[in-house]
Amino acid sequence: MPDQFEYKIIKTYGVISSTKTGWTKELNLISWNGKEPRIDIRDWSPEHEKMGKGITLSTSEAKNLNDLLNNSDIEW
Repeated sequence: MPDQFEYKIIKTYGVISSTKTGWTKELNLISWNGKEPRIDIRDWSPEHEKMGKGITLSTSEAKNLNDLLNNSDIEW
């Protein structure tokens, strides 16, 4: 596994939450290591120099998640 990786935030959709320290949980479109951009949810430090663990989804996975949330019986 390589020690270094590259990422480029293609589009920021929005901030899901934030902390007192300035870290934010964001929904972004990110290209990892020059590959096809993917939907990404993860924590970021204020200047995006550090990141936390997150989840990346293909377009079809993101659409499926959206459908699941829209059609769920979760009590909001």
